[in-house]
This record gives sequence, structure tokens and C-alpha cells, in this order.
Amino acid sequence: MNLQQLEYIIAVDQYRHFAKAAEKSFVTQPTLSMMIKKLEEELDIVIFDRNKHPVEPTKEGEEVLRRARVMVAEANSLKEFSKELKGEITGELRLGIIPTLAPYLLPIFLRSFTKKFPTLKLFVYEMVTDEIILKLKTGELDMGLLATPLHEGQIAEHILFYEEFFAYASLTEKLPKKKYLLPKEIDTSHLWLLQEGHCLRTQVYNLCELKKLNVETENLHYEAGSIETLINLVDRHNGITIIPHLTVLNLKAAQKKKVREFSDPKPVREVSLVALKTFPRKVLLQKLKEEIIKSLPPECGPIKHKSIINI
Repeated sequence: MNLQQLEYIIAVDQYRHFAKAAEKSFVTQPTLSMMIKKLEEELDIVIFDRNKHPVEPTKEGEEVLRRARVMVAEANSLKEFSKELKGEITGELRLGIIPTLAPYLLPIFLRSFTKKFPTLKLFVYEMVTDEIILKLKTGELDMGLLATPLHEGQIAEHILFYEEFFAYASLTEKLPKKKYLLPKEIDTSHLWLLQEGHCLRTQVYNLCELKKLNVETENLHYEAGSIETLINLVDRHNGITIIPHLTVLNLKAAQKKKVREFSDPKPVREVSLVALKTFPRKVLLQKLKEEIIKSLPPECGPIKHKSIINI
């Protein structure tokens, strides 16, 4: 067994076609097929069902592929890690980020980070929390930017900042005239939510105790795909939604009049840079963490008179 064979089976799984995988791997199809066959014989497992079109991994093959991705990722990281020991930040970084952070956090630090490390290839993927966790474990991602805590034993969480939540309500919404709002004062029948899978949806559920209320309304059946959609819904169709602080900074002056603060302790989400505990490129992780923290607005500071809303 060798690393090349593992790369070949990963390629076949990616393209679901032996000829295409061989082309992308810069070898002939007979060579690729022979190497995969030898691996199957050595493991005494049929990795791919060749009778299906496109080709598919067998049940046992899926497990082999999952482990192969981790091994190949670790081998590649080792090469880059050796360069870091000599003071070089190079190679590739595959970063996952949740959609409720991406439009607001990435523009803050991306340019300065990539300029600082021009030989580092950065690949950024938007995906929900569960996908990031899975792809970290399979080696398809190196790091993730998301809301924590995750309660995942294999994953190390490096806290970046605490982001406050605000209510965003149409001016027709009947809310108390006082400066600070209590979550229980929100009319949940007017509340717009993100679709299932977004951790922000779960945090809003916890903040407004929707599970306890078991509210059934027409609005709650509509599931938006982004925070921008939620804001547009409030602007055009009234109602109320919950948005994080970095989103507030991007609002127009007229929209900021619709923003309401919550009373102490302020509801916040904890945002962290995460990676597997075994991830070897500690210097790269630390450099990215420092760049993000340095680029943050001053409002995203230490936790004080705040209450973390769990995912």
C-alpha cells in the first residue's frame, strides 16, 4: 500500500469514472485500475462497484475512502508543516465558514491575510456547521470558522470573539418603547427564521424559547436561506428577525433605525476558529487567528455582561 494508491481511489470517488480519474491523476487508465486492484487485493475489500454507472464505492469502500482522505490530508500537511519549521507559510489552506458569518467576516481579514502570505493558496467554502465538522474529520477541510461550543472531542476550538445579537424589527412592530428589549417581548408569530441546518436558527430558537412555546404560524413555516433575505423580508413585509452584530455594521442608515438592543445580559454567539486537535500546522492556525482578531471592529470584544446562546 502506498500514498499514490490512496490518491487514486479518492480521485475515482470524486469523478465516479475510472478514465476521468486517470486523466486528472496524469496516468493511464490501465495503470490506475491496476493500482486500485492491487490495493483491493491487499485489503481484501472491494472498494468500488464497477457494475454501476457512474461507479460507486461499496459500503466497505466508503469506510476505506474516509480513512484514505484523512491519511492523504495528513501526509500533505506534513510536507507543509516541515516548511513551517523553517519559517515558511506556504502550501494550501482549506477553510470552511458558516453562511451567517461569511459575508461579514471574510471581507474584514481576507485581503490582509492573503497579502501577508502570498505563497499560501487559500480555498474558502461556505457550508453549515455539520458539514464543516464532517469535512474536518475526513480531512477535506483544514480549519473552520463557526459558532461554538461544538462539544466535539476531536476538535480544538480557538475563540476569536463574542458577537452580540440584535432584534431587527419593522417600524410597525408593536414593541416596548424602552431602550432595551427582552427576548420574551418579541411576538414570535411575527418572527422570520433561517432554514433548518443553520446554527443561527437554533440560537434564535433558544433565545426566544420557541421550542417551549411550540408556536404554529404561517411565518414560522417560511425558512429563509440567508440573513440578507431575513432583512429584506422585514423591510418589505414587516415582522421581526434576529441578526448578529457584524450584520448591523453593514446596514444602511435608514435600516439601523429598525435595530433594537437586548437588555443585559446581552445575548451573544461565541465565534471560533476550529481544527482537529491533531492538525499539525499550529503556526498557520495561530497566524490566521491573529489576523482575524486584529481586523475585528472594537465592539467585538471580551465577554462582559453577556450570555452565550448555545447552538
